Amino acid sequence: MLPYSKLPSPDPPPKKSKFPELDQKSSLNGLIYPTLSLQSPRSWLLLVILLLQVIFVLVLRSVSMSFSTSHVAPQQSHPEISASVPRVSDQCELGKIYVYDLPKALNEDLLQNCHELNPWGSRCDMLLNDGFGRQANALNGVVPENLVPAWHWTDQFVLEIIFHRRILNHRCRTLEPESAAAFYIPFYVGLAVGKYLWSDSSAKARDMHCDMMLKWVQDQPYWNRSDGWDHFTAMGRITWDFRRSKDEDWGSSCIYKKAMRNITRLLIERNPWDYFDVGVPYPTGFHPRSASDVTQWQDYVRSRNRSSLYCFAGATRMVKNDFRSMLLSHCKNESGSCRVVDCEGTRCMNGTSAILETFLDSVFCLQPRGDSFTRRSIFDCMVAGSIPVFFWKRSAYFQYAWFLPDEPRSYSVFIDRNEVRNGTKSIKAVLESYSQEEVKRMRDKVIDYIPKFIYAKSREGLGTIKDAFDVAIDGVLRRIKEQQELGFKW
Repeated sequence: MLPYSKLPSPDPPPKKSKFPELDQKSSLNGLIYPTLSLQSPRSWLLLVILLLQVIFVLVLRSVSMSFSTSHVAPQQSHPEISASVPRVSDQCELGKIYVYDLPKALNEDLLQNCHELNPWGSRCDMLLNDGFGRQANALNGVVPENLVPAWHWTDQFVLEIIFHRRILNHRCRTLEPESAAAFYIPFYVGLAVGKYLWSDSSAKARDMHCDMMLKWVQDQPYWNRSDGWDHFTAMGRITWDFRRSKDEDWGSSCIYKKAMRNITRLLIERNPWDYFDVGVPYPTGFHPRSASDVTQWQDYVRSRNRSSLYCFAGATRMVKNDFRSMLLSHCKNESGSCRVVDCEGTRCMNGTSAILETFLDSVFCLQPRGDSFTRRSIFDCMVAGSIPVFFWKRSAYFQYAWFLPDEPRSYSVFIDRNEVRNGTKSIKAVLESYSQEEVKRMRDKVIDYIPKFIYAKSREGLGTIKDAFDVAIDGVLRRIKEQQELGFKW
């Protein structure tokens, strides 16, 4: 394209026109009346100028497009920049979680009135530190010194508090309910019903908080889109505390209420025949602050010198043919092989190191059923790197599928309780029959699974290591996603 200064000089001006009225019209008339413009040198000049302007515009557009393209290309050539900051959708492939903001009477007020939760005394100390309880300073000398701050005297019934605190900081929590795949109900139902279990309370009083929660939740628009099948909650007691059939029976009837039918329930003991009950580990006393706390503890229990073949920690119950009483007597008679902690009275209440020391020093730990089919001691035992010995399959194998190895024999021993009762099988003989290699293999499996038995102290979790909370949340989201993909609803 020629610059304007190089345009050819125009022809000499034409003679005065015989039609002066045409001179006052727009030069575009030369385009409208070609016969006139073709005869006029000025028209030719205008056509050349217009043509040059069109060429100039086209060239500018070409340069602009080339310039912008050259600036986009470098971004495409450095994919590591975008990969270093993952998109939310990449982090939350199983979906996002919306946490309901329940009325405080259903959670926070229960904590504020912790002195009213137990008819025999205040439970406030047990609910400190996000539900982990008091620091276990008495464990100094029992566990590595730098891990003492990771240990607490944690009550077994604080699951609801732990889950609520953690889920508020979950990486897939959303504040926009329309984008959520799952809805968490932070209801402290275990704390609410616990205060009525040992008093002469009416059925209405025991169900009061559950009725309040269900009424509130059913008024939410996102409940109605699924009738609750994409909702879930933690219930901090065993399932049987919420399955009262008749008014005069034990506990609450919360789980039997119609609106609870489709809600996934995280419980420390589940009903194996209820799809919506999910068993999760009892809280133990170990709450690591970081992934390094976990690996250090695993190394510690793996290298521990265990002086006793097996142990039992528990108390007798005033019931006919009490199996725990039999185990206590057995261990006392086998004191050279079995170490015992008699928990009669309050000896084993939160605040003693005797149980942890016993588990740390024993290769196997006897785990009969508790007051129900499960007991917290199962997880205290495994966190200490001891191999559990079960006498009821429902104590673990039908309870914690998301958290335990698929093959029970890879990490535990099962002895039929009836064979122990009738004397046809000796506990000591069974345990002595395992070779050192077999024992090591089982112990290593237990220790490898420790992260899945514990609840981290950090509200953000343990980073690359998934604890029991992470495993539970992933499991719930995966279950809901599978239901959505199948178009399945109860």
